[in-house]
Amino acid sequence: MATAEMDFLRGQLEERKNRLAAVLARTPGEASLEALLREVDAALDRMDAGTFGLCETCNDTVERDRLLADPLLRYCLDHLTEHERHALQRDLDLASELQRGLLPPAGLQVDGWETSYHYAPLGPVSGDYCDLYPCHEQLFFMLGDVAGKGVAASMRMTQIHALFRSLIGMGLPLAEIVVHINRFLCDSGLAGRYATLVCGRAEPSGDVELFNAGHLPVMAVQQGGVRLLESTGFPLGMFRDAEFASARVRLSHGETLFLYTDGLSEAPGENGEYGLDRLRDLVGRQTSPGAAALISICVEDLRRFAGATPGLDDVTMLALRHGGTAMA
Repeated sequence: MATAEMDFLRGQLEERKNRLAAVLARTPGEASLEALLREVDAALDRMDAGTFGLCETCNDTVERDRLLADPLLRYCLDHLTEHERHALQRDLDLASELQRGLLPPAGLQVDGWETSYHYAPLGPVSGDYCDLYPCHEQLFFMLGDVAGKGVAASMRMTQIHALFRSLIGMGLPLAEIVVHINRFLCDSGLAGRYATLVCGRAEPSGDVELFNAGHLPVMAVQQGGVRLLESTGFPLGMFRDAEFASARVRLSHGETLFLYTDGLSEAPGENGEYGLDRLRDLVGRQTSPGAAALISICVEDLRRFAGATPGLDDVTMLALRHGGTAMA
C-alpha cells in the first residue's frame, strides 16, 4: 500500500483512538467501546511492526479497497468466517441497493431533451455513475468514473453525486461547481482516489455547456457526423488549484450527446479492444434514433463484440437527444 495511504489510515486510526478514549473517560466500563479501542490499538501496533494489511491466516495481502474502507480488517476474503461472509454480503447488497437508488429516472424527458442511460456494474457496487437533474428550465447531467473499484470507489462516487446536486441547488455556475468538487476531493479524498468526470448544462434551445475533467471524449452526433469533445482538464482530485475550461456545443433537433465510461471503449473481445473508432463509427451510422434506441444499439454491439469474453470493468452510457417532449 502506498505511503500516502498508510499515512492517511494511521491518521484515521489515531483520531478514532482519541475519540474512543475521550468517550470512555466519561463513561468507563463500556465493554463494546473498550473492545473497539483494543482493535484500534492492535491495528496501530501492526503498522509499527510492518504487518498491517497482511492476512493473519495466510499472510497474503488483504484487499486494498477493503482496508481503505475499514483499516481494522485482519483477514483476506478467502479466510473470513462464515458469519463474516454473510455480514459482508449483506453490506454489499445494501450498498448496491443504495447506489442504484441514486440513479436518475429511466427515460427522463424534460426541457426539450430526451434521455436514456445504461448502468452495468461489474460487481455489486460501482465507481461509475451518471446523473440527470432538471433545475430552473435547464437539464444538468453528469457521468463519471472513480479510479479503482469496489466499495471505496462507490463511496467516493456517492460523495460526488451528493455534492453535484447540492451545489446545483445553490444556484452556482457550473464552472464553480467543478472547482468546488475538485477541491473537496483533494482536501478529503483517499490517496489515488481521483475521478474523471463529464458534467454539463443543457438549455431547451439545444445549447450545451460542458466540462470534461480527464474523461474520454464526449460524442456529439450531429448532421455532419460525429464531433469529439475532448477533455479540457485534469481528473478531479489530482491538483487542488487546477483550472477547468468549458466547451460549448449547439445541438439541432434530433442531434445527440453520447457519454460513456472506459468499460465500454476498453471492453475486451476475441479480437482485442472495443475501441473508440468502432464506437464512433457505430453511433455515426445511426439516422437520428431516439436516446433509448441509441443506447440499445450500443449495448447490443458490445454484447456481440465481447462474445464469451468476460468484462473487466463497469459499463455506463448516457445519451441526451435534443428535441424530446418536455414534461410538466
